[in-house]
Amino acid sequence: MSTAIVWFRRDLRLADHPALSAACQAFERIIPLYIHAPDEEAAWPAGAASRWWLHHSLASLDAQLRGQGAALHLAQGESLHVLRRLIERTGASAVYWNRCYEPAAIARDSTIKAALRELGIEVRSFNASLWCEPWQIETKQGEPYRVFTPYWKNLRPRLDAAQPLPPVLSLRAADIDEGLPLDALGLFPLISWDDGLKATWQPGEAGAQELLDIFLDDALADYANARDLPARHGTSRLSPYLHFGEISPRQIHHRLAERVAATDARRRPDIEPYLRELGWREFAHHLLYHFPGTPTENFNTQFDRFAWVDDAAARERWQQGRTGIPLVDAGMRELWHTGWMHNRVRMIVASFLTKNLRQHWHHGARWFWDTLVDADLANNTLGWQWVAGSGADAAPYFRVFNPVTQAQKFDPEGHYLRRWLPELSSAPLPLLHEPWKDAALLKRSGYPAPMVDLGETRQQALDAYRGMRG
Repeated sequence: MSTAIVWFRRDLRLADHPALSAACQAFERIIPLYIHAPDEEAAWPAGAASRWWLHHSLASLDAQLRGQGAALHLAQGESLHVLRRLIERTGASAVYWNRCYEPAAIARDSTIKAALRELGIEVRSFNASLWCEPWQIETKQGEPYRVFTPYWKNLRPRLDAAQPLPPVLSLRAADIDEGLPLDALGLFPLISWDDGLKATWQPGEAGAQELLDIFLDDALADYANARDLPARHGTSRLSPYLHFGEISPRQIHHRLAERVAATDARRRPDIEPYLRELGWREFAHHLLYHFPGTPTENFNTQFDRFAWVDDAAARERWQQGRTGIPLVDAGMRELWHTGWMHNRVRMIVASFLTKNLRQHWHHGARWFWDTLVDADLANNTLGWQWVAGSGADAAPYFRVFNPVTQAQKFDPEGHYLRRWLPELSSAPLPLLHEPWKDAALLKRSGYPAPMVDLGETRQQALDAYRGMRG
């Protein structure tokens, strides 16, 4: 009987899975495979929060496959070696997978594809995680885009053609053992720090669909206004599910379009602001593909001359949410507890680190990489370089967010601050945003005084920027 290996990577779902669908149509038996090979991710193996998510996502995928009469074969080690051994054991004549777009993954996959084809193995790869491939969108001059708005104008008309595939309803699994037990991959934390993650998230394809349903019912209609309010669930929170491929952008767009079509014209939600945010995710992958050095190199090379400050103690206070600046501390504590942070707050804590503390954006990117459940190399790189001012589509001026006025504007009643700063929960509203104005409040609460003066450090950052530009 003809047999194909379907190599799962960051496409941990059964619906809209091009590699799985194609293999099921072409072969009599399927071997669903996941290989744990962190050494092949170069300098970016999954951080602690991502490993926690991956453990639960693999368990969820295995349960789904078992419901179809199959099981997920788990392996660990060098991917080409694992594939060769599995081919020898099973007589598989093909390996199908969905593409990854990080530089190290592209290089690895190209090597594996060539090696397996030399053995006479059919190898096919597919797009499962983006609306369009990074190389399909280009300027009229045939160049990659460096600014988001013209990129989005090119991408947006293509979305209707990117339709999701139906879920695979029956699998004819090959008769093979299940490989390693999931615990053998060592993804789960050895000490119990994950209570907040467990209380916040349900990894897996079912969790993604449930969260999308909640967003469509409760938040889509007011998304344009509520997305900037960290105290509200005004965003979809689907970013970790997108990263691990438990849902695809094609599926999301399809469900949004269905909702619009099913709603009376007078009450139809405006889905464009949300689609545009998903467009930023595509743009991030576009940039990483065309500029693969940007996870460590400044997109704007002028920033190679920026006068960064190296202060490990300052970074530690930022990481711990003990800066004395309420919105910054609330965001960092939300991150530590839940593995996620509201996007508006991400920009503010990043601005504080790179501008007010003048720490290199590398430090922030690495901390987010280890603590975010949605840590994604393309998005993480774009976000940190954008805030630092060194990235693509950066503002035409040196933006320094003021965390006090941002809190007053986007958390005017202080609900977000009170949730994550319990020591300040009883503070009157004006002091909640600026607790340093009452020394007795600081002493009574134990909340720290600001580690820096926001005005002075803003000016120092602007001076450093001018010095960099000469």
